[in-house]
Amino acid sequence: MVDDLRVNHRWTVPGNELSERFSRSSGPGGQGVNTTDSRVELSFDLARTESLPESLRQRALQRLHHRLIDGVLTLAASQQRAQLANRQEARDRMAALLRDAVAAPPPKRRRTKPTRGSQQRRLDAKKRRSEIKRRRRDPGDG
Repeated sequence: MVDDLRVNHRWTVPGNELSERFSRSSGPGGQGVNTTDSRVELSFDLARTESLPESLRQRALQRLHHRLIDGVLTLAASQQRAQLANRQEARDRMAALLRDAVAAPPPKRRRTKPTRGSQQRRLDAKKRRSEIKRRRRDPGDG
């Protein structure tokens, strides 16, 4: 039984829509590396979830399309030696990924004109630079 996953203050993924698989983790780990199933794969069927409004689900599917296999988002965690720590890491990463996927797009940039003062400062700086370079020239040049 998997606990519910809180993504943000409005959305919680029910535990029955998440699935966990455990396997042996690769890499160093001492004597227990070949005997404990500490690697965790957490999967969530984003395409068929009932816990998300259609508009947000489409946004998430579009943003995560490169990570989905048949509409299912899967994350693996094997950094920690303990299965419980890997479970928590996978849940945290899944929540962060889903939170970013359903976030509202940033507002469009409003184009603005440079202020008169900034235009004048830019031209003054160009004049100063030009004057510096003019003074460096050879007097016979020209």
